[in-house]
Amino acid sequence: MSVLVLIEHGEGRLKDATLSTLTAAAQLGEVHALVAGEGAEVRAAAEAAAKVAGVAKVLVADDAAYAQMLAENAADLIVSLMGGYDALLCNATSNGKNVAPRVAALLDVMQVSDVLSIEGADTFTRPIYAGNAVATVRSSDAKKVLTVRGTAFAKADAEGGSATIEDVAATPASGLSAFVGCETTASDRPELTSANIIVSGGRALGSAEQFHALIDPLADKLHAAVGASRAAVDAGYAPNDYQVGQTGKIVAPEVYVAVGISGAIQHLAGMKDSKVIIAINKDEDAAIFQVADIGLVGDLFTIVPELTGKL
Repeated sequence: MSVLVLIEHGEGRLKDATLSTLTAAAQLGEVHALVAGEGAEVRAAAEAAAKVAGVAKVLVADDAAYAQMLAENAADLIVSLMGGYDALLCNATSNGKNVAPRVAALLDVMQVSDVLSIEGADTFTRPIYAGNAVATVRSSDAKKVLTVRGTAFAKADAEGGSATIEDVAATPASGLSAFVGCETTASDRPELTSANIIVSGGRALGSAEQFHALIDPLADKLHAAVGASRAAVDAGYAPNDYQVGQTGKIVAPEVYVAVGISGAIQHLAGMKDSKVIIAINKDEDAAIFQVADIGLVGDLFTIVPELTGKL
């Protein structure tokens, strides 16, 4: 079985989620990696992909049409290559979730989303009901299109491979969309989806000022990323890219600290695979304590500053 993996990269480096997707792909068959972009950055990413253990070939699409990885252009490129592949794997990230459905539609096949395990060439598991149940899905389509949940697979070794690098022809720009601009938030903290420690705050913090006054110092002491529940984001305490949960980012750090988070099912779906969960909440019946390894019942406005001061 031949497998094509869409590589996500930035500044010439592979995203952590991509390394997990490559691990999943290796369980299906021979792995080829597709790196699309423009200029020196895409070349650097292709060289990095070629070094990943388990990758047999790297395909490079170097063209202005892929400079911003617009989904319409990327999907056309992938479809043009799928004649030689039995499966396409993408990260279950905003980029992968944007591209994969378009590819599936153009190929007229079903998509299997958020794959948790590879049970066979046509059989996979995925979460349903906000992660409270796991479904086993069998696809009879000739070509499989999968998005892979990165937290469910170990990261492939970034060194040890010696794949060949081959240029592929670009497809014409679709003209269906255009890149207007990108606003990014610069931060010295680790990226949320790849951080070893995450400190998240909930609506109980009361305001944006108190959110940052309590959460940020604790995260700084722990060298942690900062997350938030959907309720905190909706209330304007934290930006949208902090959101952890079913409709936010799926994370599985070594340590997850939940401050003032009740534990709504949508939030638990995004962080319950964390290795150690520490919950701070004044409500001893809060749902978060059902998944927490360590629970502190009390006033977060007292506990968090005290904890920060002792670190």
